[in-house]
Amino acid sequence: VIASPPQASNPAPFAGLPHPTILAAAALLGVTEVWAVGGAQAVALLAFGGTDTDGGELAPVDMITGPGNIYVTAAKRICRSQVGIDAEAGPTEIAILADHTADPVHVVADLISQAEHDEMAASVLVTDSIALADATDRELAVQLETTVHRERVTAALGGAQSAIVLVDDMDAGVRTVNAYAAEHLEIQTVEATAVAGRIRSAGAIFVGPWSPVSLGDYCAGSNHVLPTAGCARHSSGLSVQTFLRGIHVVDYTEAALKDVSGYVVTLANAENLPSHGEAVRRRFEV
Repeated sequence: VIASPPQASNPAPFAGLPHPTILAAAALLGVTEVWAVGGAQAVALLAFGGTDTDGGELAPVDMITGPGNIYVTAAKRICRSQVGIDAEAGPTEIAILADHTADPVHVVADLISQAEHDEMAASVLVTDSIALADATDRELAVQLETTVHRERVTAALGGAQSAIVLVDDMDAGVRTVNAYAAEHLEIQTVEATAVAGRIRSAGAIFVGPWSPVSLGDYCAGSNHVLPTAGCARHSSGLSVQTFLRGIHVVDYTEAALKDVSGYVVTLANAENLPSHGEAVRRRFEV
């Protein structure tokens, strides 16, 4: 099931429906049920089910995935006892770990690309190069002049969540980005692959100057739904694993149970739960 907001600007015959590109993607994927609803109300609909104006019914789903704004995140938090969710994804984040070899034009373009999402988006450069920091600051002013969503981007870059962070060396830089655990982490340094091998906390890592976050968003195959707000320290991005469950199965023979029965009884008594042990012992009473 896909839920996507209706688009008032759609031409006929798509008026009141999700964007035609969403419908086309759904058709290519074999999705046959699409609901024209978005935002927090879409989360509620998916979690609890509902009926549309034509009498069509949607049964509650078992899992809701996909990012949204702060209201979508709040709705997913409220509904998570009713339905499984992928994560409480917050505003998008990009951190760039760069040294003197990085091109400030590329760095700024990548910072702006994520600031374009939301006024609360975080764009952070971590570098040990004062020259790169200064060049980045100057280049920001240049590229902002031609940015379509200039107001939104300027607000995001000027917020407390965005910064240029100077560190003493790359070791300190690695420690910094590991602690930050960004949703998207670009590495634009000498021996970028080796540096990437030292990263332990990030939603996705983009290695080298030719791997911008935009590539991951649209083409490379990495998922676009990634942990934010430091959650990469304990969570992973959306994948097929999100939709799978492990079910533990126990299947013993009589002889196998008899071999371990003493251990079960001993552990049950140690926990002062003797009836647990009795459930095993009584199977072997003469």
